Amino acid sequence: MNTVLRLLKGFPLLLLSPFMVLTAGLALALTDGFFTIFGRKRARKDTRPNTASASVVIPNWNGRDLMEKYLPSVVKALSGHPANEVIVVDNGSTDGSADFLRQNFPTVRVIALPVNLGFGGGSNTGFRQAKNDIVVLLNSDMRVAEDFLQPLLDGFHDESVFAVSCQIFFSDPNKVRQETGLTQCWWDNGRLGARHRIDDEITDIYPCFYPGGGSSAFDRRKFLELGAFDHLLRPFYLEDTDLGMLAWKRGWKSYYQPRSHVWHEHRGTIGRTHSPDYIQNIVQKNFLLFLWKNTHEWNRLAMHFLRGWADAFFSYLAGPSPQRTNLFALWRAFRQLPSAMSSRWQARALATVTDTEAYRRPLGGYFHDRFRNHEPRPHQLSVLFLSPYPICPPVHGGGVFMYGTTMALASRCNLHVVAVLDEDWQIEQHDRLTKACSTAHYLVRPDVQQFGFGAISPHAVREFANADLEWMIHRTIYLQRVDVLQLEYTNMGQYAGDYRNVVNALFEHDVYFQSIGRGLRQPGAPLRKASAFFEYLRSLRFELNMLERMDHIQVCSTENRNYLLSFLPALAPRMDATLRAGIDTASYTRYTEGREPFTMLFLGSFRHTPNQEALDWFAKQVLPRVVERCPQAKLVIVGSDPPPRHSLPANDANIEIRGFVEDVHEPLRRYAVFVCPILSGSGVRVKLLEAFCAGIPVVSTVIGAEGLTEQDGEVCYLADHPQLFADRILHLFEQPQAAALMVQKAYDYVTAERDIVRMTDRLVTEYRRLLAAKREG
Repeated sequence: MNTVLRLLKGFPLLLLSPFMVLTAGLALALTDGFFTIFGRKRARKDTRPNTASASVVIPNWNGRDLMEKYLPSVVKALSGHPANEVIVVDNGSTDGSADFLRQNFPTVRVIALPVNLGFGGGSNTGFRQAKNDIVVLLNSDMRVAEDFLQPLLDGFHDESVFAVSCQIFFSDPNKVRQETGLTQCWWDNGRLGARHRIDDEITDIYPCFYPGGGSSAFDRRKFLELGAFDHLLRPFYLEDTDLGMLAWKRGWKSYYQPRSHVWHEHRGTIGRTHSPDYIQNIVQKNFLLFLWKNTHEWNRLAMHFLRGWADAFFSYLAGPSPQRTNLFALWRAFRQLPSAMSSRWQARALATVTDTEAYRRPLGGYFHDRFRNHEPRPHQLSVLFLSPYPICPPVHGGGVFMYGTTMALASRCNLHVVAVLDEDWQIEQHDRLTKACSTAHYLVRPDVQQFGFGAISPHAVREFANADLEWMIHRTIYLQRVDVLQLEYTNMGQYAGDYRNVVNALFEHDVYFQSIGRGLRQPGAPLRKASAFFEYLRSLRFELNMLERMDHIQVCSTENRNYLLSFLPALAPRMDATLRAGIDTASYTRYTEGREPFTMLFLGSFRHTPNQEALDWFAKQVLPRVVERCPQAKLVIVGSDPPPRHSLPANDANIEIRGFVEDVHEPLRRYAVFVCPILSGSGVRVKLLEAFCAGIPVVSTVIGAEGLTEQDGEVCYLADHPQLFADRILHLFEQPQAAALMVQKAYDYVTAERDIVRMTDRLVTEYRRLLAAKREG
């Protein structure tokens, strides 16, 4: 019955909703058109405020009990300077608050208003009456630390600082901290996303999106220049978020200062005097008005109107949700459209940067990039190394490449590692790397299935799209003053920034869309191949667009480089195939004697699809041909996540599944022939480099040896046909000494051309060249 009543009540607004959305869009377009013709930008005249003293403004409405309990902490905290003042703006209280304050707090200025102007109106009155350049705005239910003021004042260190926010705690430690002062907002495909973050790594001043209205210090002149809290957002909520956006678009900065402590009791009056439905409608109404006022890029605004109407329609069918707007909120916002047009005009007059730039600047990485001074040639490089997979133990190909590079980089620069792990216990496995680096942080990826039907970004990219990871990256760039952001794999390319002073470098461990494309050639179910083809199209679009944003692109081989340049020839100066695909050759010992006869080693992580396909092909097509002529032959399978035994069509006597091994050197020196029957994928196989270094003869497909050799018998045997592959293995079984010259050439090649220590020396040199060119250019 409630659902039926809700649907009937909302039906007239449902019919009216397209008209409301179209009218609002047209009205905002007319506002922009007239502003383009007649509007004038307001010039900035920034001055640094006097931070010797401050005024505290506390709006109050029927909060006598709160004043009695929490005001003493404020008065005590401000007693250290005679010019400090405390102002309580009484919003027409009926509980005797004003008289109580005059009698019990004679040092407090009381401004008694005849009517309730709301939080915004009362706060604006206090700002206009304040005598000091810095005004600290506090809620009436806020208790402050005795030393909370000075860290806030210290935050106004230059003329472009708009506000500094306190760190907020709850008196009850068992409560979830829904607000902390460390605010973040983002564009969420037509919506505004907003939250407070808890981050114990941040121990000193740090940028934030907006200063909390009841727990922050403001530059009074800037506050009034922005028009103070906008009456558009009456009666409550998002006034401070609006000011934060205006300030960033004005070119100013807002900070979070974790050393300034306040405690919020959350005993405000809004929840006591208004129903939850009313509060939710007001909040959603203000989210709409915020975007109508502050979104000046029309591609964003068009997306907002489409998303807003869709959200309202869905809320009508499924019921209201805090995550989306509804028809009643849309109606309330529509009724304020003339005021929204006026506020939008003023916001355009104040703006000096774009919406996109305003959303970026509060993020740590962009703040570091935009506002700090940068040396073109720093004495010591600061490098952030970002991996989507565990680096330790280095048991898969990419892990070997990453481990070798990170350990070499750690002794050549200030190295900071951020890696995504699957399980908590994997953190301990990285102890050696953690000790070698300046800092290391690990994010255990939540096991969440992402719905991707119809998504235009590849699955491999969506899988690693994580807001906490993005926050960790920006925090590290800011705290560690990063010069180079080294991204590993295509899926991490999404975290490259539009930086002016930080180098974006990407290592394409394989060319993802090429790898998917090669997999399409293999047999498979029609539905699976159709899904793979769609992934290929998505990855092609994403990868080519992403690569153009990079300052430096590292690839495994000349073949990979040439393949990418066939799509993007202009990237030739930025692409290098000689800096990353290597191993620490000094850590391997070459063994040419004492190997177990008639054994074949297949090495690889079976989470990697090309390895699964390769083993299936080898077990079904090649191994039977080998066993036919050499019944005692044995295939030994080494690697994490191996397939179940019953999936491999061969006798138990001919296959041994060892699975994961702690030390890969042991099987490399033990078995007679290394097989690499890879049929798809891209890049250089580290397993071949390891085999070359360990002295085990190799038989590979042409794709498996891509980037290392194209000549059969030079450093390894090449064979794509099952019978030829089997013949090459049998030849090595029967005449092991015949491959001695090939094994020697393979060893000479890998030590001369693929030693990761030498490659890293060249990599650091390239980092320095790129950084100087970017910062000096």
